[in-house]
Amino acid sequence: MIEINNLTKSFGANLVWENVSLTVDDGETLAVIGKSGSGKSVLMKHLNVLLYPDAGEVLIDGLNIFEIRYAKLRRLRQRFGVLFQGAALFDSITAYENVAFPLRFFSDFKENEIHERVMESLKLVNLADIGIKTPAELSGGMRKRVGLARAIVMKPDYLLYDEPTSGLDPQTSDEINDLIINMADTLDITSIVISHDMHSVLRVADKVAFLDQQKLSWYGTVDEMRKSDHKELHAFIIASEYTI
Repeated sequence: MIEINNLTKSFGANLVWENVSLTVDDGETLAVIGKSGSGKSVLMKHLNVLLYPDAGEVLIDGLNIFEIRYAKLRRLRQRFGVLFQGAALFDSITAYENVAFPLRFFSDFKENEIHERVMESLKLVNLADIGIKTPAELSGGMRKRVGLARAIVMKPDYLLYDEPTSGLDPQTSDEINDLIINMADTLDITSIVISHDMHSVLRVADKVAFLDQQKLSWYGTVDEMRKSDHKELHAFIIASEYTI
């Protein structure tokens, strides 16, 4: 379980948001939405301690992650997989080696064990036969899927998705959405999805957090969002060219 309690973050005189509090239960998928600059990615970077807050805490299974020593922090970060917005693959190595990268640096697996894990991960994203190709030989959607395979290869407890459908056509976006749902169901992973894509949010999320006006402006289930009369939330959804 992830518990965010009264989290506040600023950069110099620029307040990002303050007193953000929410809970992500085990196995749940939370979508974080909001305008550009509302601090969605900033919030995500607090979850694996790439950033520290001005105030507040993040508890993972009851442990305040901002108070632990570096050795324990490294182990904690290995419980997180991240799918970056642009997939962030290494262009000079193959898809197989991109997926194998975390295992080579953060595990003591033997080569046969690495091969088994990599192929298992590529199969889960429906790319078992493209391991020898480089990122330049792959479509945008395929690169995202390789990035997802790399994110799950360490078998994390938590998956962080940063705009997973950004830049993709509707059909490919639906394929990524299906994979997000499949990862949550098959691997029993807790997921946090940063997204502007309301179609994706409504398909994959159990709960939604709306960041607006330097605070957590609205938080609840997708069903509650459909029924909400929250003015700013509905304005954001309408601006996203989607109706609920």
